Amino acid sequence: MTARAKGSANKTSPAADTATSGDRIYQRLARHVFDDLIAGRYEIGSRLPAERELCAEYGASRPAVREALIALEVQGYIDIRVGSGAYVRRLPGREDHPGFAITAFELTETRLAFEGEAAALAANHITDDEIAQLEGLLEDMTAENLRAKVTEDADRAFHMTIARATRNAGIVLMIEELWRLRSTSPACALLHNKARSAKIRPVVAEHRRIVEALRARDPQAARAAMRAHLAAVMDHLLFTTEALALEEARRTAAGVRARFSTATQ
Repeated sequence: MTARAKGSANKTSPAADTATSGDRIYQRLARHVFDDLIAGRYEIGSRLPAERELCAEYGASRPAVREALIALEVQGYIDIRVGSGAYVRRLPGREDHPGFAITAFELTETRLAFEGEAAALAANHITDDEIAQLEGLLEDMTAENLRAKVTEDADRAFHMTIARATRNAGIVLMIEELWRLRSTSPACALLHNKARSAKIRPVVAEHRRIVEALRARDPQAARAAMRAHLAAVMDHLLFTTEALALEEARRTAAGVRARFSTATQ
């Protein structure tokens, strides 16, 4: 059962807070939950309200709630257990403050903006040899997807080949940094690890459409294919967090069925 203190105060919508603070909604929501932890609303070991309850209580979207919980998990305040929910791991002191690294959703949004334009520029400069390299990386990606342990070496090499094909050192450095953050930002690494655990793999067909547009030397088609691919990555990340909530809902429904079954025997 979720532990709550008596007389909980009414919550201000994180969206309303954001209008004056400049923070993203998930950051404001994480601060609200953080303040509740400091105030003693939840005890160590207690379960936080279900995602849908937090959405209603704070007037936030489900993706914002997920990002907020992941941010607090990265900092060690809560523990998100697959099929069970989010539990308080430790309580902050009044001198503590929540910190925020770039999230997987923010990073993918940034990649969508930069790598879409990089693909368009690469379409004007890419060579036949680089097209051949990309074809080889598609084969490597297919082979990697069949392995029990997920690796993304071919995926990274694919995107970096396109970056270099722009003939722009600044773009290469930017995309290199985005891929570095993908594995070094705690929030990014956590969610991508969850995605790998959920058997989500790079989709070869999406990457092949990018190659086809580059082979045609069509900047608009290359931009569209890259943006479609990264929009799908965003969907995969949402699916990963949705799967956690779905599993919890299934467990709850199974418990209800079991109780009713016992009552009718």
